[in-house]
Amino acid sequence: MSNEQQSVKMWSGRFREPLDPDFEKWQRSIVFDWRLLEQEVAASKAHASALFAAAILSKSETTELRAALDAIAAGQASDAGKAAVRDHASAEDIHHFVELSLVERVGSLGLKLHTGRSRNEQIATNLRLYVRKQIEFVVEGLAAWASALIEQARAAGDSVMPSYTHLQRAEPVLVAHWMLAYVEMLLRDASRLRDCAARLDYCPLGSGAVAGATLALDRTIPAQELKFTAPTANSIDATSDRDFILEYLQALTVVGLHLSRFAEEITLFATAEFGFVLLPEAFSTGSSAMPQKKNPDLTELIRAKVGRIHGAAEAVTLQLKGLPLAYNKDMQETQEPAFSVEFVPQMLALVARFTAALRFNRERMSAAAESGYLNAMAAATYLVHKGVPFRIAHEKIGNAVRFAIEKGVELGDLSLDELRQFGEEFGEDFFAAISLEATLDCHDVIGGTARQRVLQALSQASERIALLIAPAREAIHAGA
Repeated sequence: MSNEQQSVKMWSGRFREPLDPDFEKWQRSIVFDWRLLEQEVAASKAHASALFAAAILSKSETTELRAALDAIAAGQASDAGKAAVRDHASAEDIHHFVELSLVERVGSLGLKLHTGRSRNEQIATNLRLYVRKQIEFVVEGLAAWASALIEQARAAGDSVMPSYTHLQRAEPVLVAHWMLAYVEMLLRDASRLRDCAARLDYCPLGSGAVAGATLALDRTIPAQELKFTAPTANSIDATSDRDFILEYLQALTVVGLHLSRFAEEITLFATAEFGFVLLPEAFSTGSSAMPQKKNPDLTELIRAKVGRIHGAAEAVTLQLKGLPLAYNKDMQETQEPAFSVEFVPQMLALVARFTAALRFNRERMSAAAESGYLNAMAAATYLVHKGVPFRIAHEKIGNAVRFAIEKGVELGDLSLDELRQFGEEFGEDFFAAISLEATLDCHDVIGGTARQRVLQALSQASERIALLIAPAREAIHAGA
């Protein structure tokens, strides 16, 4: 193909003046939408199938086009091939690149493929396919991290630690119970992403530019070939909808928030002041000035990444705000935010390996859990079992705690006579009721930190994680 032919735009027939060269370069999207080559090829093959069913393409033409499309995808699979797409001299976008490449391979037949479709529906389809695939990667990453947490929880056994409210020590909990809190967050994250995948799983092909295809195309053909649930229901909505990008980025923001909370706790727990966690050297760095330092760079970077993810979601929110129906060029700007979070699966893989490599100072955590009157709630519960109303029990134990603080001892170190100055209900059985084991096991409810409950929760969480990936892939690929 000559340079003159290559420079012709897909829309240039109505125009007589060339584009301003700076504007032409500025408005091209190939510099970022080259990432959609795989999706563009798949959607183009599906459209060819619909054209064949409508008798627009012959069987031989369809076969030739589909083979050429596969060759284009294979030829650009390497890093050099991807760079060639991105740096193409004249392609305006990924759709234009594929059309030019087709014409180079099959001549004017390549121009026939655009019959009955618009770039508006093409990009809407490509982005749905792209987000659907990215969701699969993220869900797999969540499952890997959740599995690492489960393994650490099992290894922790009956190890205890303080729980915190207001960043003040509250009650003893099993270390496994603390880890399972993050597993629950990750399972919710996966659920949100799967919901997003289910909502986006409708195929825009056949929607045309805005009003629907001008040919009698069977829209179920490309929908089935691309493993969508069904065709989209409204052509105006299909070509202008970017809800799925926003929802995807918002769901990733919550993933980022959970990553950041975990990173913050590990960063705190690794300080000398806490001393609960030994940072793995493979995921830490040193100081160029202070030889003794081991810095938690991984957790600090994870903590910061949520800003980038949330920024992407905010950018798309503002890009979509106030847009009239249907397609507007503004929507081109929703692509880069979606592409900008491709680091999330890798980050999840890193935090999974980091979690597996963590080592905990169980003695330090246990000592922190057994001091500072963290059994006060269990002590109040003891009085409740003796028939004391909780508010009165709370007051009695509060007075006992103050007395113990002034004496410089723990509750269990007070004598029975000292305790009885706060209430005659105290008996010899009080001391067993506020032991560490009893303090844990008095939380014997679903979701509590009682030892048997945590064992059950571990087993149930393992089953939920095992079921996570396959159903997600089935939903993503088959629209189930």
